[in-house]
Amino acid sequence: MSSEHNILLEAGTNELEVLELFLNHRTDTGQQACYLGVNVAKVMQVIEAPALDSPESATNPCFMGIIPLRGLTVPVLDLGKWLGLDVVRHKHDVIMVTQFSGTTTGFLVSGVTDIHRVGWQSVQPPGRFLAGIGADSVVGIVKMDDKFIQLVDLEHIIADLDASTRGQVGTGVTAPRRYKAIVSDDSPSIRNMLVANLKAANIEPMIATNGQEALTMLRAEAARAEEENRPLSDFVDILISDIEMPLMDGLSLTKTIKQDPLTRNVPVILYSSLITPELRHKGESVGADDQISKPDLASMAQRIISLLQEKERPA
Repeated sequence: MSSEHNILLEAGTNELEVLELFLNHRTDTGQQACYLGVNVAKVMQVIEAPALDSPESATNPCFMGIIPLRGLTVPVLDLGKWLGLDVVRHKHDVIMVTQFSGTTTGFLVSGVTDIHRVGWQSVQPPGRFLAGIGADSVVGIVKMDDKFIQLVDLEHIIADLDASTRGQVGTGVTAPRRYKAIVSDDSPSIRNMLVANLKAANIEPMIATNGQEALTMLRAEAARAEEENRPLSDFVDILISDIEMPLMDGLSLTKTIKQDPLTRNVPVILYSSLITPELRHKGESVGADDQISKPDLASMAQRIISLLQEKERPA
């Protein structure tokens, strides 16, 4: 399984492939499996778990040590412990090795079962569906046969463990006027970081938690602009969006925006841990004006300002 796995036949089809995994854990009534899902595009491979014990010097109890893999030294995290589950360990446990945002990380899990192709419209926001794990750790729920699969927010886990990404406010740039940006992301931690950085750069964020919500918001502003016979840019300067979101993903959102005569001139910036040199063509194919990998989010304000100033420059 490769990080370059082509998850979509065509960008903008609003689909993804989910690797289903499980954690066997103890409950008040015995043992049960907690079913989780991860985007296949982030999974490098699944390997047998060697004997691992959390080092005494570890600053986080989830850290299980380091393993060598393909010339890399890969840190391994106990996913069950992170999620607050009392996991039952077994000799057949496996390590799911992921690669995204320029980081390779192993996650210790009980096992993997299958790969499912699902539409983002089938992915529901967590809401009240959560089954005993933290809301910040889950970005969506998919009903598959007789069970619910909870999609894990791996970026949140990595960012939370990396203290250097916390509290990163201030970009060193300031927009020449108050730009208005629709910001679409289902991860509260990423939203909070973006909002703080954009406000510090004189950019007013309007928040959406998924692509469908962002599209509804943009169309409402377009209708308002048409009704008042004013340009849409009086109400929205730019839209920035994550790619992976419930109900509608960022690629489908961008494709829809660029195909609509009322909204196609709104610049769109996509950002994601999935934006790599190998996968950048997906954003290009749906008309994204710029693409940013999540490790580079600190540069978002500068990219917004540069893009809008270029657009406003007389021909």
